[in-house]
Amino acid sequence: MEQALATKAEYLSPSIMTPMDMLDKAIQQNADIAVLEKLMGLQERWQANQARKAFDEAMASAKAEIPNISKNRTVDFTSQKGRTNYRYEDLGEVAKTVSPILAKYGLSYRFRTASPVNEPVTVTCIVSHREGHFEENTLCAGRDDSGNKNSIQAIGSTLTYLQRMTLKAALGLAATIDDDGANADGKPEVITIDQVGELVEMIESKGADKARFLKYYKVEKLADLPAAKFDSAVKLLMAKGG
Repeated sequence: MEQALATKAEYLSPSIMTPMDMLDKAIQQNADIAVLEKLMGLQERWQANQARKAFDEAMASAKAEIPNISKNRTVDFTSQKGRTNYRYEDLGEVAKTVSPILAKYGLSYRFRTASPVNEPVTVTCIVSHREGHFEENTLCAGRDDSGNKNSIQAIGSTLTYLQRMTLKAALGLAATIDDDGANADGKPEVITIDQVGELVEMIESKGADKARFLKYYKVEKLADLPAAKFDSAVKLLMAKGG
């Protein structure tokens, strides 16, 4: 009995062998099927844990190298609601900036989309590592029927927007805000013009009620939104189904 326990401890000790080594040794020693099944489960969990660690390390390294993304597009139009003017980075600019760096660390991304009839458009960004671990980020919004878009263009516009937003969210590329939260005169720091533009774009794509949004945050216009509340505002709009 003592010899059997010693033999079992020999191939179950993780400080000496990997789970695969233990499994190989168990097979060589004609271990019973119950022991083999437990070792196979241990091997699967060990591989998953190693893959997750590799993913986290790769993401940390990649994010340390991803620079600020250039805002290469300008929106400038006037409607009954007034003038809208801001700059933003399109999906192509985001991809051009991040893809080489992600590839350097064995990371890649892809999108899964859905557009059922009479339901919001849904996009899931899947970021994967070559070791096998992956993580997903999902957003949905109504079809972008602004302007003179036909039904296909409306879906395409929303898909492009959600691809850009889910990729940025998955990589942690959301706009930053000042830590001090106040100007020198003691007034709360407000969001930047780029952040105003981002909220405008989200409000329009989600079909949100701008007046209710402003009332919720107790401001007269988006430019008055305190910088400290920008993240919560983005999350609130993201949670809206469209």
